[in-house]
Amino acid sequence: MRDQLRAGAAIYNAGFYHAAHDAWEEHWLDLETGTEDERLLHGLIQFTAAIHHARHHNWEGAVGLTESACEYLEGLPADYRGVSLEPVRSFLEALAADPELLERRRPIRLEHEGSLPTLADLGFEPTAVAAPVLAAELGYDEEPIERARAYARRDLEAGDDSSRFITLLFDFVRKDDHRGIIYQRLTDHVDRQEARETDVEGLF
Repeated sequence: MRDQLRAGAAIYNAGFYHAAHDAWEEHWLDLETGTEDERLLHGLIQFTAAIHHARHHNWEGAVGLTESACEYLEGLPADYRGVSLEPVRSFLEALAADPELLERRRPIRLEHEGSLPTLADLGFEPTAVAAPVLAAELGYDEEPIERARAYARRDLEAGDDSSRFITLLFDFVRKDDHRGIIYQRLTDHVDRQEARETDVEGLF
């Protein structure tokens, strides 16, 4: 769960407020309803949805989501699973009282484990969570990203820290200005690897 939390926080802090929930949703759906972990992720998902609605001038939707987010997060420790919740709860209360708040200021940033995660400082596993989320948000085909992620994990497990797949996955997440070029390189690298594996399989 740590990897999902950190990836989602970094995506959110990069300004992809609505997309952040995709880093949390799959794990959230596997949790038992009403547990503290489920309430945390449910509350954060509602929090990002409220911001999305407010930024698109759906004031009624934003207020409804802020109220439900507050309910899910109510009673959780101030620093639960490393997420600093007091600023989130305070912001939700302010947004519920004034849904046009985001016309005048940016949303708060999410703090996790004492820092404000960015895409540039994510480790491998949070990066692996973030990559397909960003691909979907920015209109890239997710399949090459998923395949690159599988190859990167395989290389990492084999002790190949210098794997091209690992490097390209990090670059795709971190380098906004060159993401399109990196995506093409990543796709080409995946295609070449699959072709090599197909050739080897054809020998037997």
